[in-house]
Amino acid sequence: MKITLNKHLLKQMPGLKLGIIHYTKITVSESPQMLRGRLQLFQEQLFFELDTKPLTDFPGIKEWRETWKAFGADPNRYRPSVEALYRRIKKQNYLHTVHTAVDLNTFFSLQYEIPAGIYDAAKLVGDIQLTVGGEEDGYDGLNGRFNSLHNILQLKDEYSPFGSPYVDSIRTAVTEETTDALHVLFLRPSMDKEEALKLTTACGNMFTSISGGEASCYVIDEESPSVLVNGKEPFTF
Repeated sequence: MKITLNKHLLKQMPGLKLGIIHYTKITVSESPQMLRGRLQLFQEQLFFELDTKPLTDFPGIKEWRETWKAFGADPNRYRPSVEALYRRIKKQNYLHTVHTAVDLNTFFSLQYEIPAGIYDAAKLVGDIQLTVGGEEDGYDGLNGRFNSLHNILQLKDEYSPFGSPYVDSIRTAVTEETTDALHVLFLRPSMDKEEALKLTTACGNMFTSISGGEASCYVIDEESPSVLVNGKEPFTF
């Protein structure tokens, strides 16, 4: 599976980068009490912080709003997923646990102030590319409705779009039957390569410590815009 960052995107946002984690032999199940408690505590702490701190004062949210605008989308109408999560917490509408994969994905997004998505690798078709959606692009999302991806970054396999830093598709959703998964971290463009790889590796390490299996970690950016999963010097642990 080859994952590519479309080179045309880099003209509008040279620092654009993705953290890619490929999991194999994982077990997706009900989250342990440790993870449920940690996620709840983090949300409660964030709620009090949001009481006095504007959303745009969070560096990750500010940076992703700017990225949205760079590609022609309106962040006030279609918000980056991390901002949507923070807005829920600000209203004390805390996120309920689902299973280990979704809960860890949510935790990483909140902790690092970045959009993130996790996808069942068995449901992906062929190679994957990060592009900007056209007028015709969209899918039925995990939010229960059809979502247009016009001017929004999208992950697209050889069948159709399936993920984005806005909302993900139901087609590639991870379930408790999933054993191989692709985790995509929409990293801050300002983050340097070393920090990006360190963050991606830390997420992979925490994920496998809870869900078992193995993780191979990569970063794609302007310097290395594509990667062949399981074929290009991953960091494996």
